[in-house]
Amino acid sequence: MHERILRRVVVLGTLAILGIVGMQTYWVATTWNLNDTEFSQKAQLALYGVARQLAAENYASLPKRDIVRQRSSNYFIVNTESEIDAQRLEYLMQQELQRLNLNVDFEYAIFDCSTNEMAYGGYCYADPDRRPIAATAGNLPPDENLLYYFGVKFPTRIGYIWQKMQLVVFLSVILLLTVAFFAYSLLVILRQRRLATMQKEFIDNMTHEFKTPLSTIRIAAAVLSRDERVARDARLSRYARLIHEQYERLNGQVEKVLQIASIEKGDFRIQRERIDLQELLPPLLSSARARTEERDGHLTWQLPDRPLPLYADPLHLTNILYNLLDNAVKYGGPAPRIAVVGRVAHDHLHLAVSDNGPGIAEEHQERLFEKFYRVPTGDVHDVKGFGLGLYYVHQICRAHRWDIRVESRPGRGTTLHLRLPLSTSSEAVPA
Repeated sequence: MHERILRRVVVLGTLAILGIVGMQTYWVATTWNLNDTEFSQKAQLALYGVARQLAAENYASLPKRDIVRQRSSNYFIVNTESEIDAQRLEYLMQQELQRLNLNVDFEYAIFDCSTNEMAYGGYCYADPDRRPIAATAGNLPPDENLLYYFGVKFPTRIGYIWQKMQLVVFLSVILLLTVAFFAYSLLVILRQRRLATMQKEFIDNMTHEFKTPLSTIRIAAAVLSRDERVARDARLSRYARLIHEQYERLNGQVEKVLQIASIEKGDFRIQRERIDLQELLPPLLSSARARTEERDGHLTWQLPDRPLPLYADPLHLTNILYNLLDNAVKYGGPAPRIAVVGRVAHDHLHLAVSDNGPGIAEEHQERLFEKFYRVPTGDVHDVKGFGLGLYYVHQICRAHRWDIRVESRPGRGTTLHLRLPLSTSSEAVPA
């Protein structure tokens, strides 16, 4: 993941988290306000109903205004302008609250004119099965401007509103857990990114460091090969040739790692020029045939009898073809049978490289072009490699905007298909 893309992910993820948390906070606050307003309205309706019934029983009339006054969020004073019976008040309160489906505890007090104080009436539970507590003086202050009135307090108002918001609270908890998981995942991604960068820089530095000893080995192998005494000794000559072959193998892997590092850093540039595949491919096929015959195999090719002009980077096109042929030789079984077939259709060259190896299961084919990926073979590692060849091929094809795909079935070999656009003499080199 590039630094710019990672920065975008972090910024957009943070904005998304802040937006979601903000919306959820607004939703919870709005729901709380709605439930609080509903509670106040129901409580006032219930108290008004009680005052109306008390006035009717006393053949009195209610005040024209300010019958129910809300002194705080859970404390109300009701002006009746008539005498109040405590037992009757408690009964009517319970009836009105049940009628409005307001199942909440309450405590009440009645103003005593003789003492100018609130006479505490009692604490009533919404649940009748709960044992009532002894009446103790609650915080129900009087009103200096009224004469006949009672006060009602709802101690469990907050718990009642939270109970009404159970679904909202549950969804909020789920959202917070999701946000926490997302934030944790983001931290893990950043940590893994940092570790991957350190690993990549280490590999790149080590790969660059290999260039100097490899150059020394190449020079030493060339000197040994030209020495007359080594040439006369079959054993020493074989060792010198083996050193040169292993140098070529290791140098090829180092160059491949450096090229892939260049691609991933964005420093990679395709140097396209007009080339003819009919001139580029035969030397590669001859080399692959020699390696195939060393393993008692056979390689055949069939190409159109016409020029095959392409606009491509000659070096990277050569590396692509070499990698495809090399994979066919290595994974083609003990006696590989390799076929290279090309055909022209709709101004495109369709090139197929096939082998008769063990094939690749379908679940592994999608990951075949991933970096460092190798098809699992258990504890058997007959073919050595780093899983960079087809990754490099895929990156070069993508840079050229070529199509590449794999076709394989277990036990029936593997075919890699390339689709390359042919160029015309009047065509300009694309940028």
